[in-house]
Amino acid sequence: MAEHFHLNTPLLESVNMSRRAGTTVYLKMENSQPSGSFKIRGIGHLCQQLARQSKGVVCSSGGNAGMAAAYVARKMGVPATIIVPSSSPQMVIRKLHDQGAAVKIIGKVWDDANTEALRLAETEGLTYVPPFDHPLLWQGHASMISEVAASLGPSVKPGAVVVSVGGGGLLCGVIQGLKAVGWTDVPIVAMETVGADCFNAAVKAGRVVTLDDITSEAKCLGAKTVCKQAFEYSRCSELTIISELVTDQQALHAVETFLDEERALVEMACGAALAAVYSGLIRRLQDEGRLPALLGPLLVIVCGGSSVDMQQLTNLKNKLRT
Repeated sequence: MAEHFHLNTPLLESVNMSRRAGTTVYLKMENSQPSGSFKIRGIGHLCQQLARQSKGVVCSSGGNAGMAAAYVARKMGVPATIIVPSSSPQMVIRKLHDQGAAVKIIGKVWDDANTEALRLAETEGLTYVPPFDHPLLWQGHASMISEVAASLGPSVKPGAVVVSVGGGGLLCGVIQGLKAVGWTDVPIVAMETVGADCFNAAVKAGRVVTLDDITSEAKCLGAKTVCKQAFEYSRCSELTIISELVTDQQALHAVETFLDEERALVEMACGAALAAVYSGLIRRLQDEGRLPALLGPLLVIVCGGSSVDMQQLTNLKNKLRT
């Protein structure tokens, strides 16, 4: 049996969020993973399958995927090269170095860094670790839903799942997890911030589209194009996926409230999912008849955040409140 790199994370009931949502809210605390986010599930799984005999791994990421790849590579004794865009915080680069990874800063956004990662994989024979667009990643991420099902027991089923969407890897993993435990009828509320909304843009356009730029401060949601599989799922008649947007201000407010009430600091990308409860969006969806008026327990994926600290939070407050 291959060793897992991820932990079975806590499933916590939030009294404060339950009061706001009018139904029990369960938090899947992926922020407690060794690398700081859910990414380690998929990336650990992919590296076990593809990188055992590797000369080294290369990953393009301004944050969580890079941290996960660096952590897994260190545990496997394989060199890691992480390509980050210039928008990545200094603390992320420092943390990557601490994990023993080589770091290269290329381009302004993730897409630029990814082009370089693919080139290095080709020219230097490294194993390319994609941050979100690969079936092995989704398979790995799906494990969080089977953990939730085991925690809740056979008599409890979520009324809805709330999840943040960046490139769509977590969304694909959650959907595959729901399929595996027989919960395909559970609606998914897919949250993005305005300005990092490649999934919402694709849903509206009826095709995969590429954003001109990432203007949101939720940099970890910053893929300009959603993965094709996530878009395909949005068109699947068996699934209910509700695509919604919050502002950067709403995501930041969610991060601050979560820190106060749940004693955990997460990044803006995660704040997008939390804002579904804190901004009253879940109740609005119920009023609009898009979610049941009598809603079963709400499962919120606290996807994490390795690229936030108090300094970063202060910077965001100053930027978004001016």
